[in-house]
Amino acid sequence: MKTGTESLAVASPRRPRLDEIETARTRLAAYMPRTPLVHLDLGLPDRRIFLKLETLSPIGAFKLRPALSALLSRDIATLRRGVATASSGNMAYGMAWAANRLGVPMAAYMYSGAPQTKIDGVRKLGGDVRFISMETWWRYIVDAERPERDELLINPVTDQGVLTGNGTIGLEIVEDLPEVDVVVTPFGGGGLTTGVASAVKALRPRARIIAAEDENAAPVTAALVAGRIVEIATRPSFVKSIGGPSLVPQLWPVASQLIDSAVAVSLDQITDAMRLLFSKAKLVAEGAGAASLAVALASDQIKGNVVCVISGGNIDAAAYSQVLAGAIPDP
Repeated sequence: MKTGTESLAVASPRRPRLDEIETARTRLAAYMPRTPLVHLDLGLPDRRIFLKLETLSPIGAFKLRPALSALLSRDIATLRRGVATASSGNMAYGMAWAANRLGVPMAAYMYSGAPQTKIDGVRKLGGDVRFISMETWWRYIVDAERPERDELLINPVTDQGVLTGNGTIGLEIVEDLPEVDVVVTPFGGGGLTTGVASAVKALRPRARIIAAEDENAAPVTAALVAGRIVEIATRPSFVKSIGGPSLVPQLWPVASQLIDSAVAVSLDQITDAMRLLFSKAKLVAEGAGAASLAVALASDQIKGNVVCVISGGNIDAAAYSQVLAGAIPDP
């Protein structure tokens, strides 16, 4: 296994500073528009729900922010050797979009069960899709293994540029809703939650950060109960972008300081939220994207001005049609 190059350096992330997030926002502005924050009027007596619509980014998901941020923070000579990432879908899509705009080669390490819409999106943008097993994919995420390649491998969770790019979401939330009380984010590897929380806590220290999980794979909930990272049993789910057998050890010391609590919701609750987004707001959200709304509606402890990060809307049409028909898609 190769060592000694930037692409093989084990990430040691830290909480991004507010000035770094502001710099990242300036860089991103040349490539993507600000996403809106909209009120979802559900007539609830104890909470006002707002949606941060990352589904309206150019790739239909928040991952364009971290992908662009990670690449724009590197020297162009490094990028010309090629870039790669390991992703279940949206980060690969975002990295392909960013690499395409910057004119550099790109590859995505994806497992074969990733949504076809995301695989197709990477290929249409010129990305090279390399299929690996889910076990290998996880080893790439936690830095336990690296591919034998010379390109720059961007860790989709722990890369400092990734966290800073995600922080721009939190920056926009507080600018648009200064009196925010709660921010709910879907928790996959933890990069989204950590980045968003870094900005929100810097600007609005009293705001609570809630991690949304699928109860079929809820490692944050288990870690908060145990007071440490634990291995958990998981069950198959159509929700592909959140959950896992454990947490990324390099990121958890930072993430755990920023998260106030975690809530795990069922597939029934997630699909109900997906249908609600469609019926009330005409919004398409994938399972992970709707999990934050599911949590905001399920928890009696979430009150006040509540922002749900709707992280993505890239779901295969067949699966989405099942959801709208009242069913839960197969894993």
